[in-house]
Amino acid sequence: MPSVAFYTLGCKVNFYDTEAIWQLFKNEGYEQVDFEQTADVYLINTCTVTNTGDKKSRQIIRRAVRRNPDAVIAVTGCYAQTSPAEIMAIPGVDLVIGTQDREKLMKFITDIQSDRKPVNAVRNIMKTREFEELDVPNFTEKTRAFLKIQEGCNNFCTFCIIPWSRGLSRSRKPDSVLEQARQLVAAGYKEIVLTGIHTGGYGDDLENYRLANLLADLDKIDGLERIRISSIEASQIDEKMIAILNSSQKMCRHLHIPLQAGDDEILKRMRRKYTTAEYAEKISLIQKAMPGVAITTDVIVGFPGETQEQFENGFRFMEQMKFAEMHVFPYSKRTGTPAARMDDQVDEEVKHERVHQLIDLSERMQAEYSRDWVGRVLDVIPERDAKGEGDGTVSGYTDNYLQVEFTGDSSLIGKLCRVRITESGVNECRGELLEVVDSAFRPMAVEA
Repeated sequence: MPSVAFYTLGCKVNFYDTEAIWQLFKNEGYEQVDFEQTADVYLINTCTVTNTGDKKSRQIIRRAVRRNPDAVIAVTGCYAQTSPAEIMAIPGVDLVIGTQDREKLMKFITDIQSDRKPVNAVRNIMKTREFEELDVPNFTEKTRAFLKIQEGCNNFCTFCIIPWSRGLSRSRKPDSVLEQARQLVAAGYKEIVLTGIHTGGYGDDLENYRLANLLADLDKIDGLERIRISSIEASQIDEKMIAILNSSQKMCRHLHIPLQAGDDEILKRMRRKYTTAEYAEKISLIQKAMPGVAITTDVIVGFPGETQEQFENGFRFMEQMKFAEMHVFPYSKRTGTPAARMDDQVDEEVKHERVHQLIDLSERMQAEYSRDWVGRVLDVIPERDAKGEGDGTVSGYTDNYLQVEFTGDSSLIGKLCRVRITESGVNECRGELLEVVDSAFRPMAVEA
């Protein structure tokens, strides 16, 4: 039986894409082996959102070449899309395919196995208008299913390379999304995470059908307990969206809404589509519609020209927002983006210091958010044994994204459990099991 090994760098969308690519190999009779083992094909799904992403991608490609020089080395993903020539120049690389045409992957690999001619299959992503349909019927993680509904982005923020690596925004057809959601529920998944490069832009290219319509339709699917949105922009949260958040029984009380900067001047230079006042207003509307909602966010530190005063403005604004968690990134120069050409690039040491201040703030806000829930009862879907093999505790997430550990055995994994929170912490809370609400479903066993 031929074997394939995968290595995925970067975001949740890449992990979804890798799962989809694995289905293609599985259908051709391949078995999946660990990346550290000898395989016939190594597929590296790359990331280019930062310089570190590029560098790590190159290291992993070289590692695969060393592991088995006779294997087919195939490289896909964002770095492959933006810099195919750089990757083709790495000795031992056989195939570079970007963030599209993945359905042709198996044919390319078969051809390469017979004639060993390297192939650069990357073409201009900006001309692509169709969503690439790649289904994932089940996931290695058994309790949450990811469902990719959208690809690409039209925003062209000045710091971001993504439109060049993923193309312009294109949405998956509503019928196809709903059909896939029903199949995932039938396979035993209770929670679906809607994912995309710019998920909130879903429907921009469809007639009179937006993300709010999709959420309303998903809400009607029997057996689906939770709908989570991986990320949404403040500018995309309109009245319809607020109404859905208010009325839906299934929408998770957790929204990831990237802020990127807490100072209006910097937001403008980043070409973000809101001011801090508009952002704060959206957050307050969401909190009214969904009491107790956890708002998490992304922040970039040290954008070109960021002064100490602007950084402090941002710090105070983030503190007021009371985020449940912040993902903090130092600004990374991406060649080809307007921000890379801006004057006043911030010194690395200054960036480093500011990153630490914001990580400390994030941890403080995370602890404050979880402290509010002590003594309250929440539903948790356990995902795994907490400490490894069967020590009698399990761990999973509440709908508002608190990670909770409580006493119970692995038969609870994938079931909806009612739990009282007894202790809070920065990354994890403790709780006690009150009852198992639902035990009708078990996710199907997924082949490793």
